[in-house]
Amino acid sequence: MRYLPILAVVLVLASTSCTISEPNPPPAGGGRNPFDLDSKDNPIVVMETSMGTMKIRLYQNAAPITVANFLKYVDDKHYDGTIFHRVIETFMLQGGGFTPGLREKGSKYPPIKNEANNGLSNLRGTVAMARTGDPDSATDQFFINLENKNTFLDRSGKDAGYAVFGRVIEGMAVADKIKKVPVADRGGHEKVPLENVIIISIRRAETK
Repeated sequence: MRYLPILAVVLVLASTSCTISEPNPPPAGGGRNPFDLDSKDNPIVVMETSMGTMKIRLYQNAAPITVANFLKYVDDKHYDGTIFHRVIETFMLQGGGFTPGLREKGSKYPPIKNEANNGLSNLRGTVAMARTGDPDSATDQFFINLENKNTFLDRSGKDAGYAVFGRVIEGMAVADKIKKVPVADRGGHEKVPLENVIIISIRRAETK
């Protein structure tokens, strides 16, 4: 199946729980702290969903290729009407590639180079690119990390990792609401919400 983070470990994580309500700084000795990158030079996008709104800062100074690719899809309004098609309460929310009915939207641009070597960790609230087993296969799909312990998705040794390129700076309560929706396995996809959680739009935030 394409564009999914590691499955075997996901099933293990699904048996645990998380009570953190807002993004926390990484533990000592972890990867780069995304809070250090919350510069006005990094763009912000607003994601409006059927369950609320999130603001995401994009770290173009740490993941320039990934951010440029993501913004192309944003500017093309590619994400409008797509869904969060995979929701695992103790792990992450994945979306951007399917419309209701699990119809694949289809990526418009070529796959990009994996920038997981940028030092950013897959901590709670960060946004990273989904991909296949090929490290350089990410296109339009992304996921929002729900747990600080998702650092196993970071680049390490021979593991190419999953590239973090942004962080939810407002609206993690919305992500926490989405993670509670009932899910089931459908049409070869795991943990699909029984009722569509729609990404109404993603737009660049207006700058003053």
